[in-house]
Amino acid sequence: MRGVVFTGDSTLDLVDFPDPKPGPRDVVLEIKASGMCGSDLKLYRPPAGAAFKALGLKDSGEPVIAGHEPCGIVAEVGRDVDARTVRVGDRVTLHHYQGCWSCRQCRTGWTQMCERTAIVYGVTGHGGHAPYMRAAVETLVGLPDEVSFTTGAAISCGTGTAFGALVRLDVSARDTVAIFGQGPVGLSATQLAAAMGAQVIAVDVSAERAQRAQEFGAAHVVDASNEDPVEAIRALTGGRGAGKAIDTSGTAPGRSASVRCASAWGKVCFVGEGGEVTLNVSPEIIRKQLTLVGSWTLSNTAQADCVRFIAEHGLEVDQLFTDRWTLDQAETAYRSFDKQAAGKGVFVS
Repeated sequence: MRGVVFTGDSTLDLVDFPDPKPGPRDVVLEIKASGMCGSDLKLYRPPAGAAFKALGLKDSGEPVIAGHEPCGIVAEVGRDVDARTVRVGDRVTLHHYQGCWSCRQCRTGWTQMCERTAIVYGVTGHGGHAPYMRAAVETLVGLPDEVSFTTGAAISCGTGTAFGALVRLDVSARDTVAIFGQGPVGLSATQLAAAMGAQVIAVDVSAERAQRAQEFGAAHVVDASNEDPVEAIRALTGGRGAGKAIDTSGTAPGRSASVRCASAWGKVCFVGEGGEVTLNVSPEIIRKQLTLVGSWTLSNTAQADCVRFIAEHGLEVDQLFTDRWTLDQAETAYRSFDKQAAGKGVFVS
C-alpha cells in the first residue's frame, strides 16, 4: 500500500509500505476517513528532520505515515484480542496515542502523558493517511452507525480536543463562553458548547470565520480585525465579561484577550499550542480570582463520551469539512490546506 509521508519544506511523498499485520493485541483498520489537522503543518512545513527536534521528539530516521485523525472499520484482529469487545467489521475511531497501559497516566486514559513513552500515531508511529493502519486495541473507540466516518475522524483530534476543553471548564447552560479562534477546533467548541446550552461568543480575526460560527450555534460573533474583542465581549455581557473563555488560536493576542475578557471568578482554558503570552498577573488573574487551565487533547474515555454526546445530540460535525480528497491528491490537498484559508480537509475512501 502507499501512505503519505511528510518530507520537509512543505513537501510530501506517497511511499510504498507493506500492508500492516496485527500483533497479538493489535487490530488493522481499513481507513475510511483520515482528517487533516493544523498540527500536521508543524511536520509538513519545516526542513527535513527539523520538526522532530522542535517538538522534542526522537526521529527514527524511517519514513512515517502521516495522519493522526483516523477512522474506519476493523479489518483484522490479533490473536489475543477479545472477540467480546472488538470484532472484524466494527466501526471505530481512534485515540491517537499508544502508551504503556500500566503507568498512572495510562490507567486513567491519558496515554499521551505516559510516564514511560508514548507512540503518537501519524507522528512517531504510522498513521491514517493510508488504506490500512495498525493500532493497539486499547486505542479504539466505538463509533455508532449514526456517526459518520468523517465525524469520527474529527473526534480523533480537533473536535475531541474542543470537547476536552469544555469538560475541563465544566460548561453548561449557566454559562456565557467566549471562544477565541474559529478554525476547526474553535468551530467544534462553538458547536459543542451551544449544544451544552451555553451562550457562545465566537471571536476571530477573520470576518468570514467569525460569521461562519453562527452556523455552528454562536449567539454572537466578534470580528477582532475590526473591534477590540475584550470591549465587545464586555458590551455583550453588561460589563461583566465572559464567565468562561477558551483560546484555540495559540496566538499571544488571542490568549491575552481570553484572559482579559473573563469576568471575576471566571475560568479560562488555553487549547491552542505554540508561542508565548505576557499577562499582567495582578489585575488580570489574581484580583479577578481567575482560574487558568491548559487542556491537551483528551483522554480515551473522554473521547468515548464525545462520540456519545455527538450521537445523542445529532450534531452535524461534518459541516467542518470544506474539502474532501483522495490519497492520490495528497500533494494538492496539503498545498491548499497550508494556506489556512478554508475549513477542514479530510481524506476519504
